[in-house]
Amino acid sequence: MAEITKDMTIGEILRTNPDVAPILMNAGMHCLGCPSAQGETLAEAAMVHGLDADALMSEIAKLS
Repeated sequence: MAEITKDMTIGEILRTNPDVAPILMNAGMHCLGCPSAQGETLAEAAMVHGLDADALMSEIAKLS
C-alpha cells in the first residue's frame, strides 16, 4: 500500500486506501465527498475541525 501522509488531500487518501474513511468519519469529518475534500490536505482538514493531525495519522497507520 502507498504511504499516506498528512500533506495528501482527503481525496488522495481515500483513493489510496478507502478503509481510511471510517477513521475520518469517526473523527467528525463527515463531508468526505464534498469538493473541499478534493483540495484540502489531512493537516488542513484536521485544523479546520479542531483535530490533531498526528493523532489521525496514528490511527491511519494502524490499517497497514
